Amino acid sequence: MIGYFVTIPLTITLCAISFLILLLTLIYFISKQKRHKTVWFGITSFLIMICIGVLTTCIHNEKLDKNNYTNIDTKNKLITFRIRTTLKSGLYNDKYIINILKIGDASVSGKALLNVSKDSLNTVLKVDAIYATSEGFKPIVSTINPYQFNYRSYLEKQYVFKQLYVNPSRLFRVSEKKHTIYGYADWVRETINTKLKANHFKPDVLAIINALILGQRQDLSKDIYDSYTDAGAVHILAVSGLHVALILLLLNFALRPLKRFKYGRQLTVIILVLLMWCFAIIAGLSASVTRAVTMFSIIAIGMHLKRPTNIYNTLAISIFVLLLFKPLFLFDVGFQLSYLAVIAIVAIQPRLVKLWKPKNFIIAKVWDYFTVGIAAQFGVAPISLYYFHQFPGLFFVANVIIIPFLGFILATGIFVIILALCNALPKFLADAFSFIISSMNDLMKWLSLQESFLFKDISFNGWQVIAAYIFAIAFVQLGIQKNYKWLKFTLISILLFQGVNLFNKYTNSTNSLTVFHKSRHTIIGEKTQNKLDVFSDLDSLNQFSNLKDYVIGNNIKVINGFKIPSYIQTKSHTILIVDSLGVYNVKKLKPHYIILTQSPKVNLKRLIDSIQPKQIIADGSNYKSYVTRWKATCLKQKIPFHYTGEKGFFSLALKK
Repeated sequence: MIGYFVTIPLTITLCAISFLILLLTLIYFISKQKRHKTVWFGITSFLIMICIGVLTTCIHNEKLDKNNYTNIDTKNKLITFRIRTTLKSGLYNDKYIINILKIGDASVSGKALLNVSKDSLNTVLKVDAIYATSEGFKPIVSTINPYQFNYRSYLEKQYVFKQLYVNPSRLFRVSEKKHTIYGYADWVRETINTKLKANHFKPDVLAIINALILGQRQDLSKDIYDSYTDAGAVHILAVSGLHVALILLLLNFALRPLKRFKYGRQLTVIILVLLMWCFAIIAGLSASVTRAVTMFSIIAIGMHLKRPTNIYNTLAISIFVLLLFKPLFLFDVGFQLSYLAVIAIVAIQPRLVKLWKPKNFIIAKVWDYFTVGIAAQFGVAPISLYYFHQFPGLFFVANVIIIPFLGFILATGIFVIILALCNALPKFLADAFSFIISSMNDLMKWLSLQESFLFKDISFNGWQVIAAYIFAIAFVQLGIQKNYKWLKFTLISILLFQGVNLFNKYTNSTNSLTVFHKSRHTIIGEKTQNKLDVFSDLDSLNQFSNLKDYVIGNNIKVINGFKIPSYIQTKSHTILIVDSLGVYNVKKLKPHYIILTQSPKVNLKRLIDSIQPKQIIADGSNYKSYVTRWKATCLKQKIPFHYTGEKGFFSLALKK
């Protein structure tokens, strides 16, 4: 985190690591001779680990590479690139992550986002195919409305810094041969899908098979994905620990005869690890599958070398190894959720399951899965509320019903794929497996429709996440140790959480006026404590999806919709609104701010001279040619100009 948020030169980091290693070696020999432990050894080791984190982040920062395309002039030059990953398509474009190979004749490196406009042929570009285009790079748009998902920041954490918008006719194919491991993995997935389609699997069933076994979720429909999310079972669709654990058990069983030979145990470990990583590559090397394969590779090594393994050490080693190679995985939502869930299950579930020991075998198993679900939700609830602002009340139903059979579903799915590849899949088995997947989808759809158990639009910020986890740690430790020390920490953590909530309530009680950005429309919000008055030209406020983000972020309780007035009068400011008619009356008003909407034909210089406003604001409803002219006028008149299409939303603090 220090390496990401603070710019530290590489030379300083290398010097610091070298000095600390020498110091650590010196402390080690001194403490060894004196035969007693010293706190300085631990402190120095900790500082070395921090420096390694900074160094790793710095080394992986592709913008520091001189050959990265962001450091090279790309204007009016031919861009050659290779398709790396296929993303979920948008309404108007197919999306891909690409590796930039050449700018003109110069070899370069780096990743970018490719947007290919959809055509009637709907041609999908193949992974590893090489293309060239003369279209130029464009910046990736950051947030233009408050509390909006920051897509640019998300892509930058994957080292994707720019994007291309290309019409299929402007793409020139250079090669379609397979060059990388990603291309061969995509070929395997494509072959599997071709064979499955030949057996008449429905699109929704095929999408679930791709998500469950092949780790590809881009073909999932929005309805299916939302059903699993609202039912609290979206983790089923991510190839993770459960999937990899099953594969490890199957491979371990299949390779058991090898252990009879000399060096058979060592050979088994090598084959197991190689096959698991082959599966990870086929599944797309997502954060969840990479985490799971890394962890189970360590478990497999310990298991076959007859070395005792500690699950916390295994988790720590897998985190360390992953972040050495992919330091920005730390910010990946899937990475965070998967580790928090596993840590919570390991720490809490064994203690929960001891609270009740039913004698009936079936009830005991249901209780086991129920406690696993409770423990996992306890670990991920705060961060889930922060990212998704909802809590599925029936999550335990999905876990109790689906998880026990998921191993069977996965094993059957792998068996079905193998038979399909061999052209030996019987129709009854294909129909039976299709029925199982369809039934699972129907169950998730039914659970998602129980809206009284789905708690939506919960406002939860970063400080609340930190306070919630402090309470969770203290509460779990109190349950383990049951002493005065942890009782005290638990009560303090409750006070801390209450304090954070009170602080949020105070900050949300402020008043403000916000000019939102939406193409061809005007939306102005006046927030008064927990109430929001929205002035817009929309037929329905549901047409503006970003309004929901603003409402959740500010914990708004009441929303009122109004037509756009000619001016807005507050206790501290007067805001004049000039629309397409260009008619305004300033004799009785002394406006502090002017909002230009719907491209008014107005003499802005004369308006500025007569009013002398503090600032001019133009929203997304205006023609860009008008905005350019107004911007030049304001520059001459030395009046600040804010265009929401460039600078994002405009916000103004108001007096209470």
